[in-house]
Amino acid sequence: MAEEQEIFWQAVLSKDSRFDGRFVFAVKSTGVYCRPSCPSRRPRRERVVFFPVSKAAEEAGFRACYRCRPNQIASGNRKMEMVLRACRYLEVHLDEDIRLETVGRQLGLSPFYLQRTFKSVLGITPRQYAEACRTQRFKSNVRTGGSVTSALYDAGYGSSSRLYERANSELGMTPSTYGRGGREIQIVYTIRECSLGFVLVAATSRGLCAVKLGDTAASLESDLRSEFPAAEIKRSDQSLGQAVSQILDHLRGEQPHLDLPLDIRSTAFQRQVWEALRVVPYGTSLSYSDLAKAIGARGPFWTARWRGGRSRRQNPENSLRDWTDGSELGSARWL
Repeated sequence: MAEEQEIFWQAVLSKDSRFDGRFVFAVKSTGVYCRPSCPSRRPRRERVVFFPVSKAAEEAGFRACYRCRPNQIASGNRKMEMVLRACRYLEVHLDEDIRLETVGRQLGLSPFYLQRTFKSVLGITPRQYAEACRTQRFKSNVRTGGSVTSALYDAGYGSSSRLYERANSELGMTPSTYGRGGREIQIVYTIRECSLGFVLVAATSRGLCAVKLGDTAASLESDLRSEFPAAEIKRSDQSLGQAVSQILDHLRGEQPHLDLPLDIRSTAFQRQVWEALRVVPYGTSLSYSDLAKAIGARGPFWTARWRGGRSRRQNPENSLRDWTDGSELGSARWL
């Protein structure tokens, strides 16, 4: 956290507009909070505190600066407005075969500009955002008592085959197993602190099964056990936790823009973590720079799909031990 705050402080000193929306800084002597790019004179470091969102600063007793207005989307910030409209359009058209051309037509934008701007603001593509929304809706429908069949159609999957072919990468198990609360499935998980509170990452021998955000570690653990009441669940900070920490370090400063609604930012950030953990091919180690290239690459992210021996399929803990080889600080190994 100290390293992150130093990054924030340097952004404040340089009035770096690239960090606008990533955080706000408040001045204890004046009771005012600002954007990093605010033109006002810079205070002393000991008088500055950082907050992830405007609401947090206001709850702590600070008011918004009248010059930079950090509690509002910047005047004329068409990119933010465009991404917001694109997200809301995707959310209500999940049952359609959504294409960039279609969304671009609705917004009066070219597919190329839409894709590039969406990714620069949210850190994920429109397709990835739509997939995240479909998965969330499917899980929500099942957890509230819906059948797997009705849930998958309500979530926008045009056929059962569309969900089943994505089951490993989206659910970490078959849809029917998910509907049974993860019966006879072993799940390992870890929890780490992040810019939006705490993040829980859970996996099975088939793939990732959960990336959750919450205010406390206890609430996340409780939610995981509620979602998979029939599974065998075990915490694994040593192996899985190291990889998640590396991903969070890489994503630091790349979180979705704070001017966007919390539900959009949360969905996008969870998907960033999900995609990052899927990009590392089985049996290889990646440096931070390699990881950055992999996350930004186009096309299918991960084709290995948890290939391993019989013992790996039976026990995800065995696979997770292989994640880090310890030979190079800052390298990650996928299962």
